Amino acid sequence: MAAPSTKTLKKELRKKIKTVLSNLTSEAAATQSLNATNVLLSMPEYQRAKKISVYLSMPSGEISTRNIVHDALKQGKRVFIPYIYKLASPQEGLPKSVMDMLELQSVTDFESFQPDNWGIPTPSQDSISSRTNSFGGIGLTNVGTKEIVQKDFGLDMIVMPGMAFDSNFGRLGHGKGFYDYFLERCHKSSQLPFRVGLSLTEQFLPSTESVPMDDTDYRLDALVLGDGQLRRAES
Repeated sequence: MAAPSTKTLKKELRKKIKTVLSNLTSEAAATQSLNATNVLLSMPEYQRAKKISVYLSMPSGEISTRNIVHDALKQGKRVFIPYIYKLASPQEGLPKSVMDMLELQSVTDFESFQPDNWGIPTPSQDSISSRTNSFGGIGLTNVGTKEIVQKDFGLDMIVMPGMAFDSNFGRLGHGKGFYDYFLERCHKSSQLPFRVGLSLTEQFLPSTESVPMDDTDYRLDALVLGDGQLRRAES
């Protein structure tokens, strides 16, 4: 009998973690979010970073990034957030939908966002074309053409969500491949940002288990857990 494919294993792990997270109380998630936030803000990579990308969190099931966004803006960092959109005419071999990182303009800007269907704070459609993207242009990038990063652009750090994480710094996303494709674009056009994941303890696999990975999956440089642990990959 053939071994299950990586895709099948990922799907099964997502289902398992989703069940575990369904029993997590909002109080426990809030405590873990506070712990993880305090650790991240103390990291030298965060303190040095001038341009960072931060995911905007769902109301439940993951570490909240709200206080990270507020702190980064307060510290004068340039903060970029994920924005997913469909390509008007996707080329063969490219995904139909991709993710850009667009700049937040202020705390007021952030607070004006409305929740999408997932409860994730989302910028208004009419503001997209005037936002700076992380490759240095304005508005959405023209994926499929050679992306040229403006001088001194590119992210210093990217704070990444996930469904599951392991002790080898593997990360399981939600199955759309948005982050891995974005990182591939970063890799081709400039340099890879420092990659740090935020994980509830319920999302962190035992040392005997690992996230199914394939050639297009990027590993993390560091992982912050909801119990206050900071794990670093060997450089």
